[in-house]
Amino acid sequence: MANSLFRRTSIPAMQATAAKGSALSKELGAFDLTMLGIGAIIGTGIFVLTGTGALTAGPALTISFIIAALACFFAALSYAEFASTVPVSGSVYTYTYATLGEFIAFIIGWDLILEYLLAVSAVSVGWSGYFQSLLGGFGINLPTALSAAPGAVQGATTYFNLPAFLIIMLITFLLSIGVKESKRVNNVMVVIKVSVVLLFIAVAVTYVKPVNWQPFTPFGFDGVFAAAALVFFAFIGFDAVASAAEETKNPKRDLPRGIIFSLLICTLLYVIVSAIMTGVVPFAQFAQAVDHPISLVLQLSGQNWVAGLVDLGAILGMTTVMLVMLYGQTRVMFAMSRDGLMPKIFSKVNLKTHTPLRATWIFGIIAGLLGGLIRLDELAKLVNIGTLSAFILVSVAVIVLRVKQPDLPRAFRCPAVPFIPILAILFCGFLIFQLGQATIIRFIIWLLIGVVIYFVYSRKNSNLNPDKK
Repeated sequence: MANSLFRRTSIPAMQATAAKGSALSKELGAFDLTMLGIGAIIGTGIFVLTGTGALTAGPALTISFIIAALACFFAALSYAEFASTVPVSGSVYTYTYATLGEFIAFIIGWDLILEYLLAVSAVSVGWSGYFQSLLGGFGINLPTALSAAPGAVQGATTYFNLPAFLIIMLITFLLSIGVKESKRVNNVMVVIKVSVVLLFIAVAVTYVKPVNWQPFTPFGFDGVFAAAALVFFAFIGFDAVASAAEETKNPKRDLPRGIIFSLLICTLLYVIVSAIMTGVVPFAQFAQAVDHPISLVLQLSGQNWVAGLVDLGAILGMTTVMLVMLYGQTRVMFAMSRDGLMPKIFSKVNLKTHTPLRATWIFGIIAGLLGGLIRLDELAKLVNIGTLSAFILVSVAVIVLRVKQPDLPRAFRCPAVPFIPILAILFCGFLIFQLGQATIIRFIIWLLIGVVIYFVYSRKNSNLNPDKK
């Protein structure tokens, strides 16, 4: 039994399966992948979580972003090596299947389902808030009952967050009609939202007062570390680039570039924006507008017209995050299904759109209902712990593969192995313990559900099961 738990599929076999059985269309280049990464990263983190982070760390929020970025960067180098070596769908799930064995691969795939699905739902709630704020500026207000999830608004009776549900349905439709069309929409929205962020920097920097950076660490390094664990959510998404491997024209060259370029660009923007916002507005004032801190900075600076543009940028920003995360969700499930670990319905590719159509709509509807019915403030922490766990496993997998297959051709090599992957493991492990006991317990429960599914269904239906008929 132990041997069956850690049975592995070879990398050449994975590549052959992808080449033979995949009908996914190759439409993505390095620029598209970088835009895909930026589309996933810049959104809730920069437009919403900067306010909560400022209240937790004060002006030292910039350090919190750097700590979170370092954890991501060390892991990104491991991702880049695997993505260029094993250019098939599935991201870290695929990599662990080739190195650490089937059981661990299934668990990490189950982990990624939690990460991507809840990320889409959580971001949809933030999107809904900005969208309703924008409508309110034109005197348009939704019925209270349809404005938020049950119990989300104190003193009001709410039943369903209709905007959150509808935006996910729109994104599901875009993904279902083809990667080429989704790519174009994503690229346009990324250009707009990055332009909005740059506009904020250009306008707000003139209002910075260095006195607002004092004291720099009002809550000590405990606050800095707690904020780092929180704003880590802002970087979730670059790993989704790896899920696009089978739809990349030149994965060995372009995947590492897309992963690393998108992460570096977004880190630079996060640090600059957090430094400016805490320099313009004393950090304590963000308590009055924790859901739209960037707008608050501009409003208090008398730049209301720019604040309006930022609101629009936030809406577009969170739209691309949901698009890329739902994309990643379907591709991970596609890979697991193709390997026999999940029902085959999830790897059925539509001959017309060249997309896993059924899987896209199934997960789109689930994510939409979660966004419409459930408060996801605490579940955002579950997204973080799921992602951090994935980063740890991919870092372990790089070390294992270097030892077991040192001569395997690698288009990109993670530098200083095993030291860089070990740094990723240490940083990510440290951030996990900053998320709190309740989050860790919930995550363990989710993993235990996955263990049951593996032993009841996946193990006997696996393509590697010699007894499978």
